[in-house]
This record gives sequence, structure tokens and C-alpha cells, in this order.
Amino acid sequence: MPELPEIETIRRGLQGLILNKKIVQCCVLCEKSFRGESDSLQGREFVKIDRKGKALLLGLGDGRTILGHMRMTGQMIYVDKDGRFAAGHPDGNFIAEMPSRHTRVYFEFEDGSHLYFNDLRKFGFLAIMSEKDLKNDKFLSELGPEPWDMREDDFYEMLNRHKNTSIKAVLLNQKLICGLGNIYVDEACFKSKVFPGRNAGTLTRAESDELLAAARDVMTRAIESGGSTMKDYVKPDGSRGNYLDKFAQVFRRDGEACTHCGTNILKIRVAGRGTHFCPKCQPGYKETK
Repeated sequence: MPELPEIETIRRGLQGLILNKKIVQCCVLCEKSFRGESDSLQGREFVKIDRKGKALLLGLGDGRTILGHMRMTGQMIYVDKDGRFAAGHPDGNFIAEMPSRHTRVYFEFEDGSHLYFNDLRKFGFLAIMSEKDLKNDKFLSELGPEPWDMREDDFYEMLNRHKNTSIKAVLLNQKLICGLGNIYVDEACFKSKVFPGRNAGTLTRAESDELLAAARDVMTRAIESGGSTMKDYVKPDGSRGNYLDKFAQVFRRDGEACTHCGTNILKIRVAGRGTHFCPKCQPGYKETK
């Protein structure tokens, strides 16, 4: 699922590719994936690209905005005569001929370039919204602050307001703190040596500050590496590796040795999600017989 770092990768990538290009047409291939009058976009231009949490905001010159939700399998793929830029859920569409069978909407620009919205599962969508609609959008208005925008005092207070809830559940709650997905919660907890199944109210102030700092660091490094959009890369020996090989300390490494202490990484379920941790570096797990 594309998380905040993947959406930020899309935002940064498209920033230098689609701004101030006149839209010749917007073709909707799946009605479920587009909300609004696509014909009204003819002749318009994208003048800014923003992001709020995991939502992409494509600002039009007439004051309207196209709100983009990538959900589980959404992608943005830009193609022109010089090549392509692809980001979002990583799969074979990144290099496939466009439009592919998973293309739901695409924009054709006056210079002959195209922007494709692909979505295998059809859970994502693009929606034309007025300034008023955007301001009143329930999803956006309920988003909590991102880790960089939350003060240490506020973070510690948030944990204690939900003291009987697991740390993982609190961090995944987008209404409390925005942008942390499953990968990044596991990695932040490992970096701060906090067991994600602990109740949030059991953290000391020092542990709370360390966890927030870890969340910021993990998200920043993910954004700098392009998020899990960077699915494949070539290693120095010529073999291919995975983004998680470069980034993850615990996520999807269950059964492997912890890079810090050598103890095997475990995987359990916390807050209904697969959760990876080191039982030695992150004490607190009690295995039930």
C-alpha cells in the first residue's frame, strides 16, 4: 500500500513534469475511479502539487483541486518522448506499455505527454473538488498532524490519552498522528527499542521522545530513498535487491537475525496487523503457550 513516503515521492516527481502544461483531454476508463466532470478539465493546467498525509492534491489554475487517493494499489505514471516517471504501488506497470489494463484514468497534455492513474484493485480514485469541498472534506479534516509537525509534549500527551491502547494502534490511527503506515511503525518502534504491543500509557517521557524522533527519522529516510516505490535496485555485485533490503531492520525479516543483537526477529499480530520486532532489543513480549 502506498504510504506517505510513496505519495511524497509522487508529489516531488510530478512537480517538475506536469506543471503549467495544458490538458488536452482527461480520459476516464473506469467510472468508479473518477469523480466529477472530466470534460471540464480540457484546457486547464496543473499549477501546484501538494500533499496532506497520504492524499495527493493537484491544484488547477481555476481554483479547483484534483484530490488523489492511491489506497492499496494506486500509481501515477508519467510518460513523454524522453522516458517515464513512475511511483506509488510498485509492480510491473512501472515499465509496461501505457495505457495498461490497470489504467483507470489518464491525462493527455498539449505537448504529447501523458499522466496515467493506474489502480489494480480499484479502491483508489481521483476527484475534482472546489475550494469549499476540499475544506469540508471529512477525510482531510480529520487527519492528525504529521510526525514533523507534532511537538514532543503533544505526542506524550496523545499517548497518555490512549494509555490502554497498544502503541502500534495509536501510531496507525491517522486521526491521531498522520502518515505512519505498518512498515514505518515497526521500524520506528525498533529504532526506539519500544515493543509495539505495549500500552501507550506505559512509555516514559524519555521513551516517548525517542519514539517520536525515531518516527521522524524513519519517515525522512524513506522519503529520501523514494519509499517502497524503489522496489528493485542493482547491488554492487550485479544482483538485484529490494527496497526493504536497504531500509528495513525488522519489517518482513521474521526468522532472520537482528542486525543489532543477533536474536531472531519475530512476527506477531498487534492491532490486527502483522508486526515485526526483536524480542531482546524491544522487551515486553510474553509468548502465550
